[in-house]
Amino acid sequence: MELNLNRVDYLQVGVTSQKTMRLLPALGRKATQKVVVADQDGVITCFGMKKGDAVPVFKTLPGQKISRLELGGALGTPQEKIFVAAGSEVRGFTKKGKQFLSFEANLTESIKAMYVSGADLFVCASYIYNHYCDCKDQDYYLSGDKINDIVCLPVENLGRITPVLACQDRVLRVLQGSDLMYDIEVPGPASVLELNNRDGGSQGGEILYGTSDGKLGLLRLTDTSPVHIWEVANEKKRGGVLCIDSFDIIGDGVKEILVGRDDGTVEVYGLDSSNEPVLRFEHTLSESVTSIQGGCVGKESFEEVLTATYTGWLTGLTSEPQHKEAGPGEEIKMSRETQNKIAALRAELEQLQIKVLQEREKYQQSSQSSKAVSAVPVFSINDKFTLCQDDASYSLTLEVQTAIDNVLLQSDVPIDLLDVDKNSAVVSFSECDSEPNGNFLLATYRCQANTTRLELKIRSIEGQYGTLQAYVTPRLQPKTCQVRRYQIKPLSLHQRTHTIDHDRPMNTLTLTGQFSFAEIHSWVVFCLPEVPEKTPAGDSVTFDFQNTFLDTQLECTYSKCEANFKSDNISTISILKDVLSKEATKRKINLNISYGIFDSLIIRATGP
Repeated sequence: MELNLNRVDYLQVGVTSQKTMRLLPALGRKATQKVVVADQDGVITCFGMKKGDAVPVFKTLPGQKISRLELGGALGTPQEKIFVAAGSEVRGFTKKGKQFLSFEANLTESIKAMYVSGADLFVCASYIYNHYCDCKDQDYYLSGDKINDIVCLPVENLGRITPVLACQDRVLRVLQGSDLMYDIEVPGPASVLELNNRDGGSQGGEILYGTSDGKLGLLRLTDTSPVHIWEVANEKKRGGVLCIDSFDIIGDGVKEILVGRDDGTVEVYGLDSSNEPVLRFEHTLSESVTSIQGGCVGKESFEEVLTATYTGWLTGLTSEPQHKEAGPGEEIKMSRETQNKIAALRAELEQLQIKVLQEREKYQQSSQSSKAVSAVPVFSINDKFTLCQDDASYSLTLEVQTAIDNVLLQSDVPIDLLDVDKNSAVVSFSECDSEPNGNFLLATYRCQANTTRLELKIRSIEGQYGTLQAYVTPRLQPKTCQVRRYQIKPLSLHQRTHTIDHDRPMNTLTLTGQFSFAEIHSWVVFCLPEVPEKTPAGDSVTFDFQNTFLDTQLECTYSKCEANFKSDNISTISILKDVLSKEATKRKINLNISYGIFDSLIIRATGP
């Protein structure tokens, strides 16, 4: 079935974080729903639509950056209480804006993910998970890698609390109390989790997941092991998944899957006769989609997909027709309501133009006076530097809350800039002297008007490592710039994998010396991407990697005073030996180094 949805913009708030917009439950079967959204200025805005205008319900004062927003309430009742996480504090509001809860989680860092189920509150910092019941501490878990999201299976269906953590190391961790029940391997770094059908499906154990490299999947959790139901690969090279929802927008009684991505793509997936996902609708916005919800917002009886973008736009894709077409000799009569709305918009636009001119003249006059004070404008940058497995390149995405003027790239390591179809910026290269200054790249991207998002692709050479710097200048007065730095690691084209082929002949490198577990871990972090910065728990650890360019593999096993590396690529072993030796020399640690080299691998690599 073909799905036609029309775009309508409702309101703009401040810059938003992932999963900070929700729709409050409808009061009637076909009634419109209120929207609640929180931004990085600490403001919570709740509004509804009336006669095409956004009517505020309540709006809080600015405060600390809000990182998550969830709805909650007693089990079995409408979930209409609003919970927000700001810093290490969780605050609760009624649907009319009255604050009823202020709870300090006493975490050493800000809350990154949150979930609410009845009297149970689940919060996660980068590596720490905490469970509270009626604001009393219950369970605690320390994750092996960064936690990106959390969801809890419905207690009313299963009779017990089962939290699920989405982690950066391509694993979903299923908990029971403070213990790990089992973990689930997924095909990419898990970035978002949602209950399928909003209630976990018929058995309550179905979870939708999205990854930062654009994959989407559904799995069913059981007491002993998970069941992978389906997975959608990212064949069109879309952006990473930031938000998911389930909603019946077609009206056939089966809920579709709504997906929002960090490249601005909004997708609606339906299910075919074999319960496999099929893309029904696709729309592209100009900035990343941080939240997505299905419901009825603009007009009664017309369902829509509501999105919140990075710069704070609340945009709907509604089933309500937004325009009429007239045939030859026909006329379309505009309603009085539409005429009044157009007149009001024109008047508002004229007032804004006059106000802009007045403020511009005021600034020019103040800048010419002897007591002029120039303030540097503050702006937010949403950046992402990730390795793409398909073409063994790095994707650098820069998103600014205002239009970008230009981006200057500088690198002290040799890298290649690759073409990106979505990129309309004009690039120019400057000559740079690499010998005395270590300057290998100096390139400027000049953006077209109203460009707020820029995507670049680079490719590095393994063994040569350093720093890539991006100087971002927006179209603001006075001119200002922010710098972002990205590490090009010695083994930059390697990515984490769950399993490796142990039947392959492997070269080995063994290091022994008076180094601590934390020191050898910091050296591995320096050499390889996708390794958690926090030292793992326990006495030893093993990480497996795959080279995205050559398809070779690497196994790292290390503990205090000893480290073993195995790879079927002699170059990987050589790079590790050189870099680790330098790091040990800096700390004045004496290393004993031994090798195990397979001659057949050298012959295979060099040819007969």
